[in-house]
Amino acid sequence: MRIGVDLGGTKMEAIALSDDGEKIARRRIPTPRGAYFPIAEAIRDLVLDIEREAGATGSVGVGIPGAVSRNSGLIKNANTTELIGQPLREDLQDLLKRPIRLANDANCFVLSEATDGAAQGSNLVFGIILGTGVGGGIVIDGKVVEGPNAITGEWGHTPLPWATETEHPGLDCYCGKKGCIETLLSGSGLSQSHATAGNASLTPKEIVALADVGDASALKTLCVYEHRLAKALTGVINILDPDIIVVGGGLSNITRLYQNIPTLWQEYAFSDSIETQFVKARHGDSSGVRGAAWLWPVQS
Repeated sequence: MRIGVDLGGTKMEAIALSDDGEKIARRRIPTPRGAYFPIAEAIRDLVLDIEREAGATGSVGVGIPGAVSRNSGLIKNANTTELIGQPLREDLQDLLKRPIRLANDANCFVLSEATDGAAQGSNLVFGIILGTGVGGGIVIDGKVVEGPNAITGEWGHTPLPWATETEHPGLDCYCGKKGCIETLLSGSGLSQSHATAGNASLTPKEIVALADVGDASALKTLCVYEHRLAKALTGVINILDPDIIVVGGGLSNITRLYQNIPTLWQEYAFSDSIETQFVKARHGDSSGVRGAAWLWPVQS
């Protein structure tokens, strides 16, 4: 049995999978915020609860909204900022008394979708998470690419290509820079875009609901969001040229994206046509946690 944990900014989830990928047990709890160690303890408790439910112990992989520094072994680049500078792997190994594998949550997401999800059978897969943050990961020939700096696929912390005067220099990002894609394409970025246009402060779900009934201001907000997403992804396509882009996270549920983005990105791409597929994740919000479990592959 292999257990995966997906550590998000608002929730954490654990799943236990059999060797053939069948779900044995699954649990979800709110993510503690404000201090580091309660997060580590919550992961431990979640794993132990899953094992009690399943009646067995298992390997443990954890997807995190950041990366493990190759230099120090500490967590870096996490939008759950309590994790930054902490020895999460070592602490979890002490708490659970076993080896732990950690990976960026976007890498877990794209591994899941490339293994038995919407991108199964594709050679070069770019997976993106549009939610509390904006993450990305790359799988080539079924293997996650991490890179020497453990930042492969971090498109959310690059500037928006072809930014307009109103988009430049951009908003402050938690990473210390201005104008990161994440500040525009995350859930809070969508809400802020709507509010700064002179509208009420609404959640992304509320904005989409209003757009669905024809509200002009909500429709305009989504149109702006789609143009920004198309530009951001075209920058990736021009460099990486993936076979498929798979979308996860809360904003992946905006169904109009899958029709509109492939039309919009043609304006910016360095090609006469774009054959890259743009699809929603097959496993939905379970993709990240399933990929964390698959950090321990089946032994032959």
